[in-house]
Amino acid sequence: MPAVHLVDASFFIFRAYYSIPNHMVDSDGRPVNAVYGFARFLSDLLERERPTHLAMAFDESLSSSFRNRLYPPYKANRDPPPPELKEQFSRCRELCNCLGLATFSSAEYEADDIIGTIATRMRATGFVSTIVTRDKDLAQLVHVGDEFWDYMADERIAYADIATRFGVRPERMADFLALTGDPVDNIPGVPGVGKKTAAALLTRFASLDELYGDLSLVSELSIRGARSLGAKLAEHRDAAYLARELTRIACDMPLLVSENRLRCQPVLREDLALFYDRAGFGPMLRHQADRISKAVATYY
Repeated sequence: MPAVHLVDASFFIFRAYYSIPNHMVDSDGRPVNAVYGFARFLSDLLERERPTHLAMAFDESLSSSFRNRLYPPYKANRDPPPPELKEQFSRCRELCNCLGLATFSSAEYEADDIIGTIATRMRATGFVSTIVTRDKDLAQLVHVGDEFWDYMADERIAYADIATRFGVRPERMADFLALTGDPVDNIPGVPGVGKKTAAALLTRFASLDELYGDLSLVSELSIRGARSLGAKLAEHRDAAYLARELTRIACDMPLLVSENRLRCQPVLREDLALFYDRAGFGPMLRHQADRISKAVATYY
């Protein structure tokens, strides 16, 4: 089956920024460490995989998505990106354009929702998805035939292996995170429910709805604190359901998606050379871009 690669671009930009010293600057003195690290990652990915269809999903803001309206403290624990990083995001998108890659972002939705929507739309046309990220939240999108690719660890996780890696099957991941909470995103869970307890609950019950359909059955489980767990779950029912709204990826956002839109386009070699000149990047990335350009040319 044809595959579409869906890249959590913001993750790799953040990682590049924090792993490469920010004294790396262009001829105007502007930092380019995140751009350089992102360019290295993206060039390696393209040369290694030679994808025919790919989408780059970017986050626009930590505080403007629909989840912030549902729950104002959502992600409020995160510091805004430093100015030295923020100004590099637009250059990373420019790089993607030079490489012929489709980019997507939204002030209303997050990169996760973009990836979920594209995966869902393309699945309906016969495509499987390779989700390139390290974010566990995106594991909920994996269907049979898809894979979750932790690029940094070079670990590819198929649908059947998600439960072993993350504790529950993909379709139960949003419920799992609703019970445990997600401190990274400032989402409180049900107090006292950790990963092991949540995994045990969602092994016995197929969903949060089924769990709350008969909490009396919880006391029969062979897990620590089972006798009092049902009452605790009942007390925090509203919080658990709110958390699920926050942890569930929206796969139906308004987005113009098509096979042609996602097809990797020829590299704009002159534009890319100018981009690398302005950034002060050396010959390694240029030679790699030439190899990528030749590979993409075989698609047409």
